[in-house]
Amino acid sequence: MKILFYGDSITDMCRHREDNDGLPFAFGFGYPFIVESKLSEKCPTKHELINRGISGNRMVDLYARIKADVWNHKPDVISILIGVNDVWHELYGGNGVDIKRFEKVYRSLIEDTLAVLPKVKFMLLAPFVLEGSSTDEKFNEFLEVKEYAKVVERLAKDYNLTFVPLQAKFDEMASLYGARTYLFDGVHPSVAGSTLIANEWFKAFEGIEE
Repeated sequence: MKILFYGDSITDMCRHREDNDGLPFAFGFGYPFIVESKLSEKCPTKHELINRGISGNRMVDLYARIKADVWNHKPDVISILIGVNDVWHELYGGNGVDIKRFEKVYRSLIEDTLAVLPKVKFMLLAPFVLEGSSTDEKFNEFLEVKEYAKVVERLAKDYNLTFVPLQAKFDEMASLYGARTYLFDGVHPSVAGSTLIANEWFKAFEGIEE
């Protein structure tokens, strides 16, 4: 089973860009690496993982590179985590993606991908945010990320795709151990944060493998 991770810096996490798929540094040091580790522990030859996260990406960027970075690889599962930059880039650069456009482009990405790869399975991970050094100044505005998460959940329901909620779990764990323990700047995950994402990912993945 070929699994492709698609998203922004939270997925990217400093992965090497060269043609090194399958090698440790090709996964970066975020949740895709943790998923690879756990899947390899169970059976090192059953799954092939590819990380195609790119730091700074918004929804429109994912759509723009979908053929080269997703379709051409013909994955069995596409795991997508996107949304925080669509808000962040608007707040600090005026180049975000408003929520209506976000949904429109996300729908196009799903529908166009299913037309090319009709048997592919999607895992749609919800974006999330906590208080931190990158979000504190405009945290009330950053809370719009939660509305984007609702869009992702709606899309999963509309197309009968697997949805992976994350905000509630981050909120729960941050209340116990502090936001910085999980998202060191309010956006990017620490090892604990990446592990949280991977654990929630696995809960949803069990239904796909059945």
